[in-house]
Amino acid sequence: MKDRSLDTAVKDSKAPAIARAAAILRLLGRSDVPMGLQPIARELGLVPSTCLYVLRALVEEELVSLDPATKRYSLGSGVLSLARHWLHRDPFASLAQPILFDLATRFAVTCIGVEISGLERITAVAVAEGPGNFRLSTEVGSRFPALLSATGRCIAAFGDHALERLRPRFEKLRWDNPPDFALWSEQVLETRAQGYAADVGHYIAGVTVMAAPVYRAAEGPSHALVALALSRTLDEEAQRQLGKALVEGAQTVTRQLGSM
Repeated sequence: MKDRSLDTAVKDSKAPAIARAAAILRLLGRSDVPMGLQPIARELGLVPSTCLYVLRALVEEELVSLDPATKRYSLGSGVLSLARHWLHRDPFASLAQPILFDLATRFAVTCIGVEISGLERITAVAVAEGPGNFRLSTEVGSRFPALLSATGRCIAAFGDHALERLRPRFEKLRWDNPPDFALWSEQVLETRAQGYAADVGHYIAGVTVMAAPVYRAAEGPSHALVALALSRTLDEEAQRQLGKALVEGAQTVTRQLGSM
């Protein structure tokens, strides 16, 4: 399927080649096997000659590897160097991982640590799966619109944003069971009062998503701890207990980030 977000990124970008290169890197990062030129171009909706030009540049920079025998491409070792520098700059993932694992195990939920990029997007940087049959297919590197689901309510509640100014972004979000803006605004205020957010079946039907904010600075959340579970497994008391545990975990990571 053609990557519609690439169309928008290239159209809006002042450097279309970089937008195409980033899309190729994300695609290869998601793929379990090396990919040939034609499948890459087809998946991203690129002209093959343009795709080849970008791939050759990425190979030259060692961000992509080419197997001469199969003519297939995969992520290169240069990506590890970039990732290592990122991990050194932002230790959130390593600090959050044991807390996410503990929460996932104790509450039998899937837990995710996300990085918040303003009002644009959130990116999963750590994942832990609890026991049980429920699994949500979220991988490190997955990206979502910032205001979506429970994390979006945290961003709106704790980021010093005027809610009405968020309406245009809110109206572009895609939900299984979309709340109207009035209900969402009430839930943002509830989030501000209780310290964590809960999305019960709005983002994904039948799934409850909960989140608590993590801070690197006072002006707003930089990250969040997120938990997901089948709604039928979390009654009101279980939600309250999980919410409290998320807040405690988020506060722990906030303190650790502040001491580094």
